[in-house]
Amino acid sequence: MSATYPLGIDVGGSGIKGAPVDLATGQFADDRLRIETPQPSTPAAVTEVIAQIVEHFEDKIKGEAIGITLPAVVTHGIVRTAANIDPGWIGMAAEEMLSAKAGHPVTVINDADAAGVGELHYGAARDHEGVVLVSTLGTGIGSALLSEGALVPNTELGHLEIDGHDAEHKAADSARDREDLSWEKWAGRLQRYYSHVEDLLWPDLIVVGGGVSKKADKFLPLLHLRAPIVAAQLENAAGIVGAAWLADARAKSAAAKKK
Repeated sequence: MSATYPLGIDVGGSGIKGAPVDLATGQFADDRLRIETPQPSTPAAVTEVIAQIVEHFEDKIKGEAIGITLPAVVTHGIVRTAANIDPGWIGMAAEEMLSAKAGHPVTVINDADAAGVGELHYGAARDHEGVVLVSTLGTGIGSALLSEGALVPNTELGHLEIDGHDAEHKAADSARDREDLSWEKWAGRLQRYYSHVEDLLWPDLIVVGGGVSKKADKFLPLLHLRAPIVAAQLENAAGIVGAAWLADARAKSAAAKKK
């Protein structure tokens, strides 16, 4: 009998990406599949794309759990906000709907939280005790707060108000692109943001992810914080890996309770 693996699916503003994950290594167990995010990204349209990805990997996942990220606050399987995705998701019982469509147990989580869990178990935050902030810089600023290896979900620290502005409007990577900021100018904004977050949470480590983390050498050395600040290691795989890990852990916990 061939091995089976949990499936991670990462729903983004431009693409929906999925792959089965070997949790022994944190590596994809098959090539990732990416499909363009439908526009508008309504629940019905996105669910159809997710179903395609599940069907594509069915032989690899069989009865395994599926973890799905959304750019949204998700509490108890219900979507509470919508960032870079159609507002029709708000109030949707996403776990119930997607489990029924996929024919597998589905765990739905915030995309930054999933990336944080991926980094915790396989990346830059691995084996790190204390409080870790995983921060994703992209269209917005995502955040995952980890305390002694446990996730504090849905922190949404990119929406802190700093100097009269929503932080991500000034400090996200999209702001750097939009305003054609130099690395030094952008680093000044990041310094203001991360200093404020440090004063609130006193993290022991800050991990910076998102696509721009590939160029971490351009801006991280310009930041001066109390905590070490390092680049994420899993890059764009973090959300898929973290989602698969969370879904598998939840499925195993549920199975143990039934015994």
